[in-house]
Amino acid sequence: MNIGIFVFDDAEVLDFAGPFEVFSVTGQIAGKELNVFTIGNRQGVIRSVNGLKVQPDHTIHDHPPVELLVVAGGQGTRQLLEEFATLAWLQQTYEQASVVISVCSAARLFAKLGLLDGKPFCTHHQVYEHVQSIAPLAIPMTEERFTQTNEKLYTSGGISAGIDLSFHILDKLFGPETANDVADYMEYRILKTT
Repeated sequence: MNIGIFVFDDAEVLDFAGPFEVFSVTGQIAGKELNVFTIGNRQGVIRSVNGLKVQPDHTIHDHPPVELLVVAGGQGTRQLLEEFATLAWLQQTYEQASVVISVCSAARLFAKLGLLDGKPFCTHHQVYEHVQSIAPLAIPMTEERFTQTNEKLYTSGGISAGIDLSFHILDKLFGPETANDVADYMEYRILKTT
Protein backbone atom coordinates (compact mmCIF):
# COMPACT_ATOMS: atom_id res chain seq x y z
CA MET A 1 0.00 0.00 0.00
CA ASN A 2 1.32 3.43 -0.95
CA ILE A 3 0.78 5.99 1.81
CA GLY A 4 1.47 9.59 0.80
CA ILE A 5 1.84 12.31 3.43
CA PHE A 6 1.38 15.83 2.09
CA VAL A 7 3.60 18.53 3.60
CA PHE A 8 4.15 22.20 2.81
CA ASP A 9 5.62 25.37 4.28
CA ASP A 10 4.19 26.08 7.74
CA ALA A 11 2.72 22.59 8.13
CA GLU A 12 2.38 21.54 11.77
CA VAL A 13 5.15 19.03 12.56
CA LEU A 14 3.17 16.48 14.57
CA ASP A 15 0.37 16.60 11.99
CA PHE A 16 2.61 14.78 9.52
CA ALA A 17 5.27 13.23 11.78
CA GLY A 18 2.71 11.45 13.99
CA PRO A 19 0.91 9.60 11.17
CA PHE A 20 4.27 8.99 9.45
CA GLU A 21 5.48 7.20 12.58
CA VAL A 22 2.31 5.13 12.99
CA PHE A 23 2.28 3.85 9.41
CA SER A 24 6.06 3.43 9.15
CA VAL A 25 6.20 1.40 12.36
CA THR A 26 3.34 -0.75 11.05
CA GLY A 27 5.46 -1.72 8.07
CA GLN A 28 8.47 -2.29 10.30
CA ILE A 29 7.03 -4.49 13.03
CA ALA A 30 3.79 -5.92 11.65
CA GLY A 31 5.12 -7.24 8.37
CA LYS A 32 2.75 -5.13 6.31
CA GLU A 33 3.98 -3.92 2.94
CA LEU A 34 3.54 -0.19 3.39
CA ASN A 35 5.41 2.34 1.28
CA VAL A 36 5.24 5.57 3.31
CA PHE A 37 6.51 8.73 1.63
CA THR A 38 6.18 12.49 1.83
CA ILE A 39 4.84 14.72 -0.94
CA GLY A 40 5.62 18.44 -1.16
CA ASN A 41 3.65 21.03 -3.08
CA ARG A 42 6.90 22.21 -4.71
CA GLN A 43 10.53 21.26 -5.25
CA GLY A 44 13.02 21.77 -2.44
CA VAL A 45 13.07 21.84 1.32
CA ILE A 46 9.84 22.52 3.22
CA ARG A 47 10.09 24.68 6.33
CA SER A 48 7.41 23.55 8.75
CA VAL A 49 5.97 25.43 11.72
CA ASN A 50 8.73 26.40 14.20
CA GLY A 51 11.42 25.90 11.57
CA LEU A 52 11.86 22.15 11.14
CA LYS A 53 13.16 21.56 7.61
CA VAL A 54 11.91 18.58 5.64
CA GLN A 55 12.99 17.33 2.22
CA PRO A 56 9.90 15.66 0.71
CA ASP A 57 10.43 12.42 -1.19
CA HIS A 58 8.27 13.61 -4.09
CA THR A 59 6.27 16.59 -5.29
CA ILE A 60 2.64 16.76 -6.33
CA HIS A 61 3.92 16.32 -9.90
CA ASP A 62 6.02 13.15 -9.55
CA HIS A 63 4.80 10.82 -6.80
CA PRO A 64 3.68 7.17 -7.06
CA PRO A 65 -0.05 6.39 -6.97
CA VAL A 66 -1.47 7.10 -3.51
CA GLU A 67 -3.87 4.66 -1.87
CA LEU A 68 -3.93 6.35 1.54
CA LEU A 69 -3.40 10.11 1.68
CA VAL A 70 -2.58 12.04 4.86
CA VAL A 71 -2.90 15.83 4.63
CA ALA A 72 -1.22 17.80 7.40
CA GLY A 73 -2.61 21.02 8.81
CA GLY A 74 -0.91 24.15 10.07
CA GLN A 75 -0.91 27.85 9.25
CA GLY A 76 0.29 27.01 5.76
CA THR A 77 -3.16 25.73 4.87
CA ARG A 78 -4.33 29.35 4.59
CA GLN A 79 -1.88 29.97 1.74
CA LEU A 80 -2.85 26.69 0.06
CA LEU A 81 -6.45 27.90 -0.18
CA GLU A 82 -5.19 30.25 -2.89
CA GLU A 83 -3.02 27.74 -4.78
CA PHE A 84 -5.09 26.43 -7.68
CA ALA A 85 -2.57 23.78 -8.75
CA THR A 86 -2.36 22.34 -5.24
CA LEU A 87 -6.14 22.27 -4.82
CA ALA A 88 -6.55 20.59 -8.22
CA TRP A 89 -3.96 17.97 -7.21
CA LEU A 90 -5.70 17.41 -3.89
CA GLN A 91 -9.06 16.90 -5.60
CA GLN A 92 -7.58 14.44 -8.09
CA THR A 93 -5.64 12.53 -5.43
CA TYR A 94 -8.71 12.41 -3.19
CA GLU A 95 -10.70 10.85 -6.03
CA GLN A 96 -8.03 8.20 -6.70
CA ALA A 97 -7.21 7.26 -3.08
CA SER A 98 -9.10 4.69 -1.03
CA VAL A 99 -8.67 6.50 2.30
CA VAL A 100 -7.94 10.18 2.98
CA ILE A 101 -6.97 11.60 6.37
CA SER A 102 -7.29 15.30 7.13
CA VAL A 103 -5.32 16.35 10.21
CA CYS A 104 -6.06 19.53 12.13
CA SER A 105 -6.59 22.62 9.97
CA ALA A 106 -6.25 20.65 6.72
CA ALA A 107 -10.04 20.61 7.01
CA ARG A 108 -9.90 24.08 5.44
CA LEU A 109 -8.72 22.52 2.19
CA PHE A 110 -11.47 19.91 2.10
CA ALA A 111 -14.01 22.63 2.91
CA LYS A 112 -12.71 24.62 -0.07
CA LEU A 113 -13.19 21.54 -2.28
CA GLY A 114 -16.82 21.25 -1.13
CA LEU A 115 -16.26 17.88 0.54
CA LEU A 116 -17.53 18.96 3.97
CA ASP A 117 -20.92 20.30 2.83
CA GLY A 118 -23.61 18.66 4.93
CA LYS A 119 -21.01 16.34 6.49
CA PRO A 120 -19.53 15.98 9.99
CA PHE A 121 -15.96 17.16 10.44
CA CYS A 122 -13.27 17.73 13.04
CA THR A 123 -10.46 20.26 13.04
CA HIS A 124 -8.31 22.22 15.49
CA HIS A 125 -10.47 23.91 18.12
CA GLN A 126 -9.34 27.36 16.94
CA VAL A 127 -10.18 26.62 13.29
CA TYR A 128 -13.83 25.51 13.42
CA GLU A 129 -15.10 29.03 12.81
CA HIS A 130 -12.88 29.55 9.77
CA VAL A 131 -13.84 26.17 8.27
CA GLN A 132 -17.51 27.03 8.70
CA SER A 133 -16.98 30.37 6.98
CA ILE A 134 -15.73 28.38 3.97
CA ALA A 135 -18.34 25.60 4.24
CA PRO A 136 -21.39 26.90 6.16
CA LEU A 137 -23.27 23.61 5.72
CA ALA A 138 -20.52 21.52 7.33
CA ILE A 139 -21.38 19.92 10.67
CA PRO A 140 -18.76 20.60 13.40
CA MET A 141 -18.00 17.72 15.77
CA THR A 142 -16.30 19.82 18.42
CA GLU A 143 -16.40 17.16 21.15
CA GLU A 144 -14.74 14.44 19.04
CA ARG A 145 -11.07 13.70 18.40
CA PHE A 146 -11.85 12.48 14.88
CA THR A 147 -14.79 11.52 12.72
CA GLN A 148 -15.60 9.80 9.46
CA THR A 149 -16.71 12.60 7.17
CA ASN A 150 -17.73 10.51 4.15
CA GLU A 151 -17.05 7.08 2.65
CA LYS A 152 -13.31 7.75 2.30
CA LEU A 153 -12.53 11.01 4.13
CA TYR A 154 -11.72 11.11 7.84
CA THR A 155 -11.03 14.38 9.67
CA SER A 156 -9.29 14.84 13.00
CA GLY A 157 -8.98 17.54 15.61
CA GLY A 158 -5.79 19.45 16.24
CA ILE A 159 -2.24 18.20 16.03
CA SER A 160 -2.00 15.09 18.26
CA ALA A 161 -5.48 13.89 17.20
CA GLY A 162 -3.97 12.85 13.87
CA ILE A 163 -2.16 10.05 15.70
CA ASP A 164 -5.42 8.79 17.19
CA LEU A 165 -7.04 8.85 13.76
CA SER A 166 -4.07 7.02 12.23
CA PHE A 167 -4.53 4.21 14.76
CA HIS A 168 -8.25 4.12 13.98
CA ILE A 169 -7.45 3.66 10.28
CA LEU A 170 -4.85 1.02 11.16
CA ASP A 171 -7.52 -0.87 13.10
CA LYS A 172 -9.95 -0.65 10.16
CA LEU A 173 -7.35 -1.77 7.60
CA PHE A 174 -5.49 -4.47 9.50
CA GLY A 175 -7.47 -5.18 12.66
CA PRO A 176 -7.09 -4.39 16.36
CA GLU A 177 -4.19 -6.80 16.93
CA THR A 178 -1.97 -4.91 14.50
CA ALA A 179 -3.08 -1.54 15.89
CA ASN A 180 -2.36 -2.69 19.44
CA ASP A 181 1.03 -4.15 18.50
CA VAL A 182 2.07 -0.86 16.91
CA ALA A 183 0.75 1.13 19.87
CA ASP A 184 2.67 -1.10 22.29
CA TYR A 185 5.88 -0.60 20.32
CA MET A 186 5.34 3.17 20.28
CA GLU A 187 4.28 3.16 23.95
CA TYR A 188 1.12 4.95 22.92
CA ARG A 189 -2.32 4.48 24.46
CA ILE A 190 -4.82 4.38 21.65
CA LEU A 191 -8.43 5.50 21.95
CA LYS A 192 -10.89 2.65 22.00
CA THR A 193 -12.95 2.66 18.84
CA THR A 194 -16.59 1.67 18.68
